[in-house]
Amino acid sequence: MTVKDADIARALNPVLGADHEAVAARLHAEPGGVHCTQLAGGERIWVVSRYDDVRNLLADPRLALNKKASLAGYEGFGLPPALEANLLNLDGEDHARLRRLVSSAFTTRRVEGLRERIQARADALVDGLTDVLGTTDPGAADLVAAYAAPLPIAVICDLLGVPEEQGATLRGYTQVLLAPGEYPPTAMAGTLRGIIGLLVGLLAAKRDAPADDLLSAMIAARDGADRLSEEELLSLAFLILFAGYENSVHVISAAAARLLADPAAADAVRAEPDPHTPGMTALVEEVLRRDQPGTTAIRRFPTQDVALDEGVVIPAGDTVLLSVSSANRDLPVAADSGAAPGTGHVTFGHGVHYCLGAPLARLEVRIALWTLLNRLPELSLAAAPEALVWRSGHRQRALAALPVRAGKVLPALPRIGG
Repeated sequence: MTVKDADIARALNPVLGADHEAVAARLHAEPGGVHCTQLAGGERIWVVSRYDDVRNLLADPRLALNKKASLAGYEGFGLPPALEANLLNLDGEDHARLRRLVSSAFTTRRVEGLRERIQARADALVDGLTDVLGTTDPGAADLVAAYAAPLPIAVICDLLGVPEEQGATLRGYTQVLLAPGEYPPTAMAGTLRGIIGLLVGLLAAKRDAPADDLLSAMIAARDGADRLSEEELLSLAFLILFAGYENSVHVISAAAARLLADPAAADAVRAEPDPHTPGMTALVEEVLRRDQPGTTAIRRFPTQDVALDEGVVIPAGDTVLLSVSSANRDLPVAADSGAAPGTGHVTFGHGVHYCLGAPLARLEVRIALWTLLNRLPELSLAAAPEALVWRSGHRQRALAALPVRAGKVLPALPRIGG
């Protein structure tokens, strides 16, 4: 008996395969904010939606990430073992050990050191928008393909130390991972083999010639006599590549669509003198609350029965999905305290599994949105907001494309040392 990601999609897409507001309304209507459904084989899937429950359960050690805690034999994507030894499949001391080692390489200094490179990449992509205008219909370009997707993959390649010529190969692989239903079944297996081969080659090259990049730092990371194994290095590199790329694409494109549909909000971004002001920081937090890429957090499995309000008990070994999209629309603490919009959201999780890449994601989104709107003052949607096509499901809500008209392009601001 096994449960795959596709099984859950078939069962829950009628509930979770909609926009975030509709998902929240549907789930909040359930008693206690808990929705339970059964798969064809009788396995139960629980979806929890209330903010307090979601936040508490994200940090609850009784809910395991390790798939071995699943009584239904959860397989998910069915990743090969070489990619499974990562932070999203470990708990307790195993997770703490791996996180300590990675944290020593994933420093604030390293993230801040990417600021100028992210800005340069964003400016170069804005400059290139004029080259792709007219590829779909006169004067229109797909902002996902031309900006929201290539920027994060370039940033991840810079972070990991992936040579530019291999960046295009990785981008092709990630396109298959982002939309597996649009490719033949053999494409996923071939893509995973290609990613493993590419990363194995990169790790070998970094051992021979270390550089000032994350892969080299991960290879060199030590905690006393402890270090990352080859399988752990491979799995973590894959996680950073895939999670960092996928989530940023979705946030940048969804936020751009929302801002372009709201001229006042777009003007507020253009009024900020640079991407790093308190105003931009607050705006991005609200973007992350409302346009988070994941409909649910990664699946969890109770190691013992878990009781919630109104007599709901989730049995040990069942599959639990914590609805980030609905929890982010149920923030009583922020509303009661007068805190800034977006304060307290659970987009990056909570507790020991809080997203290690959150500072990089925030920096990337700030620069991406500010640069886009300030250098393209006439940027506008080339389709009505309601006509935009979304890929929606229990894992994510993502724009398939974002047709825009760019208008005039203003020159990039001079950069220090540039």
